[in-house]
Amino acid sequence: MTDVALEGDPLRDRLVAAAAEVFAEKGYDGARVQEIATRAGLTTGAIYGRFSGKAELLQAAIERYSTSELDDLFASHGFEGRVTDILTTVGAHLVTRHPEAGRSLLLEAFVAARRDAEVAAIVRRIVDDRASRLADLVAEAKATGLVDDDLDDLAVVRFCHAVGLGFLLFEAVDLPRPAAQPWEHLIGRMVAAFAHDPRPDGGTPS
Repeated sequence: MTDVALEGDPLRDRLVAAAAEVFAEKGYDGARVQEIATRAGLTTGAIYGRFSGKAELLQAAIERYSTSELDDLFASHGFEGRVTDILTTVGAHLVTRHPEAGRSLLLEAFVAARRDAEVAAIVRRIVDDRASRLADLVAEAKATGLVDDDLDDLAVVRFCHAVGLGFLLFEAVDLPRPAAQPWEHLIGRMVAAFAHDPRPDGGTPS
């Protein structure tokens, strides 16, 4: 059964909130459907009446509590002007953002995806959805000359994802983040490099 619950279902909201708590505490593999139901003060029947199982609960929890850096930026209307300014702001935000439960859920999903094909499909859908929005920004930047048209769209998108997901891993083990000012300077330089090939002849470096 797929999740067909409509907005405004308070029992569904309780189940998703409970699932997020249990996944964060026990991990995906360690979480049990019965424990999620008990945490929500409901029965497992309430879960299976709304979700096909644990994987769909994980997806719902990620969609509820985990947003991309672009989502956060658009929601706060924290950008003006050039598309490259948006990418610079998002990149700079990586070293100043506060811990968020939703990011730990996303990390749990990546770990579980290595062993569970259903979870892997869910993660791909989430990443692909976020990638499509970023790809739209890259296409817009190319149209206005702010990003070199010779750059492959997917390569730019995956580079941005690699940086963001790398910080997700750093946060998981509490690795120290660089100071904001030098990191922002580096991100600004890298985003500026998207606009043109810095080599005079445009050739492959030796």
